[in-house]
Amino acid sequence: MDDGGLARVQRKMARMAEAVHDAARLAMEKSAEEIVTLMRNLVAVDDGDLRDSIGWTFGNAPKYSQRIGKIEASDGDLIITIYAGNSKVYAHLVEFGSAAHLNGGMFAGTKNPGAPAQPFFYVSYRSNKKRAAARTKRAVKKAARKVWDGN
Repeated sequence: MDDGGLARVQRKMARMAEAVHDAARLAMEKSAEEIVTLMRNLVAVDDGDLRDSIGWTFGNAPKYSQRIGKIEASDGDLIITIYAGNSKVYAHLVEFGSAAHLNGGMFAGTKNPGAPAQPFFYVSYRSNKKRAAARTKRAVKKAARKVWDGN
């Protein structure tokens, strides 16, 4: 291959890296939104604070939230974090429930009856995890093929 051919391949590879990154990002966003929507539909609603705290972001979860899952590109560059809860509501107590116990602190000695588990977080994540991975893989292959074929 002459220098002109090598330069052409290098330019194409650079375009491919960018196209693959963008395609993966869009596919991951779509998957995260599907998971979050399912979580919001499944969560037990009292006053809506927990439902409203459910979301996703690129990078780390907001302070006080519980990170339930993440979708990560194989290169580690793109990481979507799915989360729920905040300083006002505790997602893990709804997801896993709590056992009956005696309270400490301000209400010391009073009995807390506990609460049954009402799963919404992990079931949503697990039911969509394979679909999310497949969607991202398809998007990456399609973007790479499109650049390589020159379309």
